[in-house]
Amino acid sequence: MQRLPVITAFGGFNPAGRSSFHRGYKRLVLDSLRASERTDVLSDLAALMGLRTGDAAQGPLSVELEQQVLQGTLVRELESRFYDYRRCHFHQAADLKNDNGFTFEMSARQLPAPLPEDWSVETLDSGRVRVHAASLSVMLDSHREISVASAGQLPTGFEPGQQYNSRFHPRGLQLAILGASDAVQSLGIDWDLVAQKAGPEKISVYASSAMSQLDVNGNGGLLQSRLRGGRVSSKQLALGLTSMPADFVNAYVLGSVGTTGAVAGACATYLYNLRAAVEDIRCGRARVAVVGAAEAPLVPEVVDGYTTMGALANLDGLRKIFGDDIDFRRASRPFGDNCGFTLGEGTQWAVLMDDELALELGAPIHGAVANVFVNADGPKKSISAPGPGNYLTVARAMSEARAILGEESLRQRSFVQAHGSSTPQNRVTESAIFDRLAGAFGIEGWPVCAVKAFVGHTVAAASGDQLISSLGIFNRGILPGITTIDRVADDVHHDNLSLSMAHIERDPESLDVAFLNSKGFGGNNATASVLAPHITEKMLAKRHGEQAMTAYRKRSEAPAERAAEYDARASRGDLNAIYRFGEGLIDETGISLEGGRMTLPGVAGSVSLPDENPFADMV
Repeated sequence: MQRLPVITAFGGFNPAGRSSFHRGYKRLVLDSLRASERTDVLSDLAALMGLRTGDAAQGPLSVELEQQVLQGTLVRELESRFYDYRRCHFHQAADLKNDNGFTFEMSARQLPAPLPEDWSVETLDSGRVRVHAASLSVMLDSHREISVASAGQLPTGFEPGQQYNSRFHPRGLQLAILGASDAVQSLGIDWDLVAQKAGPEKISVYASSAMSQLDVNGNGGLLQSRLRGGRVSSKQLALGLTSMPADFVNAYVLGSVGTTGAVAGACATYLYNLRAAVEDIRCGRARVAVVGAAEAPLVPEVVDGYTTMGALANLDGLRKIFGDDIDFRRASRPFGDNCGFTLGEGTQWAVLMDDELALELGAPIHGAVANVFVNADGPKKSISAPGPGNYLTVARAMSEARAILGEESLRQRSFVQAHGSSTPQNRVTESAIFDRLAGAFGIEGWPVCAVKAFVGHTVAAASGDQLISSLGIFNRGILPGITTIDRVADDVHHDNLSLSMAHIERDPESLDVAFLNSKGFGGNNATASVLAPHITEKMLAKRHGEQAMTAYRKRSEAPAERAAEYDARASRGDLNAIYRFGEGLIDETGISLEGGRMTLPGVAGSVSLPDENPFADMV
């Protein structure tokens, strides 16, 4: 009997805002919400953006303020807080020559070593020198336009580093701290109690970035330092690692001594980490698994790289679609006439528990992850080209979901969260997979959603965006339409698919399972099957009995109240991010070993040591 990985909490931040309590999802479907619900979503965003705080953060917004919130969220023209794409700084190499040479003064400290052969140096007063040179090779400060002008950016005015003492932290790690903190606080249960009930060795954390931390405080600054004439800091290399989102959350949010890992798989990174978490819980290796990803790729070098590949929607491509009046908010166009994907920044986290522990703690039940399937593409001519691996992941996920839920559930009550990257190649290849497999499984009008239309491609966190959106759909019943396109492109396969350009509202209990799909560079394909909360509760009742479910519902009241209190505070602008730097340090001299248990001082607790031979039949 395998344990069921139940989703008990989720949180994070992306261009739609805060993820916990379905707030980011509701920004996607804002036009389909009731007036009071719409006001609540906009009010929360206004507080996050620093436009209203405290008690003044509640209530309807003025017309001007509402427009400010709307225009400052989702995909939009790149803001200058990152860099000015019209005049992005770079160094222009130049060789200077003069018939009479060059004479100039400089600080003696700035002399290059060794001196160029054609330099002669005369010492002056006050530590200065006069240099005579026949020629000069210089790097001139210059500016040029970067042809990519749209991005999925965090809400305008929201800076993650201002929410805690984030000195020298790369932006991706700032996001990781805030996202994991949001998820943990939305659980409504003190984390020390969770660790105590689960056992410190039964907690796993799997999280990473795909591209590492590439701003000035991470690997970006590390690699630029010599060319900029600066020095590498003691932090840049360490904080630049792709494993740092997991490491930071273990150390500063959870204080965990349990299993940790950072799995990277290009655009499938989130699902790779989710797979590790699901496997830990299903086999009993862990009772709690925290899974996440964080990516902050909005730096010129990353944009240059993707642009050179021809992967991003650039100005020329968008002009062919929109004319001279480009609508940057519709730059990300899955399955429509498009010209490349749109980068985004974000972080998403989920807390999984085994079914028994979730009931024991009275934890919220937002759904369950049945499985995550991963397959490579086999032989390739181009490392970035798609291949057959995604056929395998989608078909395996669909087949197992059918075995769990039945034929009718798969055919009538499932939907897909497409990778939907908004490239011409993806719209053809991914739609072909869905369309062919829908036909093979007898599905007509299979609903396909594409969250990247709203938030862009957050790379490592991209399937986290899909998961958060799916949980919102299960809760509210509104399937987000692909609202950034006017029509489905002619080369898209959709005989058996429903690619709607408008939101579709259904009874939440008419949706049983979501398939999250990811197609990453290098052949990193993954598909997850996520079960709706009403399905999850039926499964729990069958395994544990109605009496256990009745007791669970009573125990769940207090965590729900505590979680709601956090949501109310956060909606007033008080995120109260968890950042336990240097708190609760474990005194290694106090570690004791007695019998088959090792006891760590403080809240870390006691850990049982393995004492069974797993290869008893061999030795």
